Amino acid sequence: MLLKIAWRNIWRSKTRSFVVILSIAMGVWALAFILSFSLGMTYSYIENAIRDQWSHLQVHHPKFSEDKLAKFYIPNAEEVLDSLSGIPEVQAVTPRTIISGMVSSSRGASGVEVVGVDPQMETAVTHLESEIVEGEYFSEKRKSEIILSRRTAEKLKVGLRNRVVVTFQNLDGTITSVAFRVVGLFSTGNMMFDEGRVFVKREALQEHLMSIENPAENPAQFIHEIAIFLHSTDELLPVKQRLQKSFQNLLVQDYRELSPDIELYESQIQLSNTIMITIFMLALIFGIVNTMLMAVLERYRELGMLMAIGMNKPRVFSMVVLETLFLGLVAAPLGLGLGWLTVFLLKDGGIDLSAFAKGMERFGLDTVVYPLLSPELYVQIAVAVFVTALLASLYPALKAIRLRPVEALQKV
Repeated sequence: MLLKIAWRNIWRSKTRSFVVILSIAMGVWALAFILSFSLGMTYSYIENAIRDQWSHLQVHHPKFSEDKLAKFYIPNAEEVLDSLSGIPEVQAVTPRTIISGMVSSSRGASGVEVVGVDPQMETAVTHLESEIVEGEYFSEKRKSEIILSRRTAEKLKVGLRNRVVVTFQNLDGTITSVAFRVVGLFSTGNMMFDEGRVFVKREALQEHLMSIENPAENPAQFIHEIAIFLHSTDELLPVKQRLQKSFQNLLVQDYRELSPDIELYESQIQLSNTIMITIFMLALIFGIVNTMLMAVLERYRELGMLMAIGMNKPRVFSMVVLETLFLGLVAAPLGLGLGWLTVFLLKDGGIDLSAFAKGMERFGLDTVVYPLLSPELYVQIAVAVFVTALLASLYPALKAIRLRPVEALQKV
């Protein structure tokens, strides 16, 4: 009975109720869009970092992350690769030979991380081949090929088919210089990544890592990193735990451990989302309190009459609270529906932020952001609206039960 009375009461003043519902719905819509934009940007950043740099998981020698020396390669790397191929959650793996060095030309030099890759296996894990903006990917015939970033090429003042020299230390610490021909220039949009890495064929790099003191070593075993790409990020933790149990003498890290920036970025986005939801709730509370207080004052005589004929204070209190909750429950689905529609309309074209391209590239962000609404966001917004409506109803409801029936009946 009380539910029916509360529902009918909110439609006694249709104009006021529609204005309140519309304002709440617009607020929910704006909040849903802002949060979806934030989530889309976060997802884009993480996906780019996984695909261009870190992959989901990486396996290293325990000391390699502390000091990236050539001698800290993965023992029995081939066995590790064979074991990974039997894990159903693993989509692709790629071995890498990584050393710190310097790439130079006759007109400049730059400190870089030299990454030796298997051309075919690398394409299954990263977007390196699709990031080529000039030239081509590694060919099958030539061995001494190198792919530079466009920024590094500009710094060295070299172009396609020019020769550059890569200098590094081999296994016994001897300084080694190897000439490579530039076959391609890449650009990932992440300035820090582009300026810090060059790519060569793994077999070419491994040959020059052999120790002079022990030339009998098999160069194929010089694998410093195994990058693992999974079918889904949801499978990250169980696969990581399985690998840590299987290879206790190796270091298994996920992308958050490899890049603390990603974890920091995720936490900052969560914090900013919480702040935005809080601001939304505060603004909504004042609007609802003002509206419901007006409704209570307009019905002052009516409420006094109800209390005079026997309606107790808890029921009056509950009636006002229910009226407020009904307004929120009607408005929230409308706002969330508009938010979903906006995200749906932008799913193909996205939001073009190319005007801020330079700043976004510096942080590894795409210039086109695709808003994304997750089920968790829907739940968070719906709960926020419900809690806000509940809190906003308390003061008007308390105001209603504090009136004195005799005085209220004398009001005109």
